[in-house]
Amino acid sequence: MSSMDLTGKIAVVTGASSGLGAHFAQVLGRAGAQVCLIARSTDKLKTVTEELAAQGISADCYAGDVTDRSALEAAFADIANTHGGTDILVNNAGIARTAPYLDMDEADWSAVLDTDLAGVWRCGQIAARQMVQRDSGGSIINIASILGQVVQPTQTNYAAAKAGVLHMTKAMARELGRHNIRVNAIAPGYFQTEINADFFASDAGAKMINKLFPRRLGALHELNGPLLLLASDAGSFMTGTTLTVDGGATLAGI
Repeated sequence: MSSMDLTGKIAVVTGASSGLGAHFAQVLGRAGAQVCLIARSTDKLKTVTEELAAQGISADCYAGDVTDRSALEAAFADIANTHGGTDILVNNAGIARTAPYLDMDEADWSAVLDTDLAGVWRCGQIAARQMVQRDSGGSIINIASILGQVVQPTQTNYAAAKAGVLHMTKAMARELGRHNIRVNAIAPGYFQTEINADFFASDAGAKMINKLFPRRLGALHELNGPLLLLASDAGSFMTGTTLTVDGGATLAGI
């Protein structure tokens, strides 16, 4: 387990004001990293930061929308000035706007692609440039989804974005490897968060859960191992890889 120790590392998590992002920040902090949280909602970020502090985890929060390059560059510059730079980036920020394909409008298509795909590109590029400038290497972890591998109705924009993240992860890894920067992805299956809680509480959500191999949703702690593996020296020979954590959902085509 010592190879998963992140003491002395600076870990940046986007979309960290709730859900998976807040959980990832906690996991990285418990492993010893100095955590830097980026999200649009500064009020929620402050709450998460206070909750982490109560657990003895050092965390700073920065305002930044992943669709706004200037805001992101300012946030990463602040992180560099305060902590010296970025060692680990968890590209987690994302949104979902569902609609049948024939009814989906330009705004919903563009918003999801700009956040879930272009946002990963922006943050990854800014962090990687910082890593190259420092000549420090690093680890970038892109949070994808099993909907980049299989599809569901009403999720054309989300599925397209996450499929793009999976392929972009390989392209990033191919180019950044010469700088000792590893780029990998995690493709979670069905985990309950604030965004999807209402759906999984519905009859339709219950039916979907019943189709899963374990007949349950994933628990957030079941993402801890994959996250720490990719963030730490334990995964030092891994790049361009996607770890699917879905309880077998993709095997059933769900």
